[in-house]
Amino acid sequence: MCDHLGMAKQKTTLLLDEDVLRQAAVAAAGSGRNESELVEDALRRYLGLEVVDQVWARNAANALDADEALDLAYAELRAFRDERDASAA
Repeated sequence: MCDHLGMAKQKTTLLLDEDVLRQAAVAAAGSGRNESELVEDALRRYLGLEVVDQVWARNAANALDADEALDLAYAELRAFRDERDASAA
């Protein structure tokens, strides 16, 4: 899989509802993670980035060239987002 944990991190400020922030802190503590990890994981799932990670992991076995793997990852990502958006409507 893509090693997003080794990627550079950037500090940011978000304005969140107090109840959401409180629940995030509780969920993070309950899972043994910090709030930043919880928010990043939630954003990755929402954006469909786990789908891209899965494609890259499959590519390791299939040995697609970089352009083919990237095309496949974007196609999977578009399909994931289309399905997510259709179910939200």
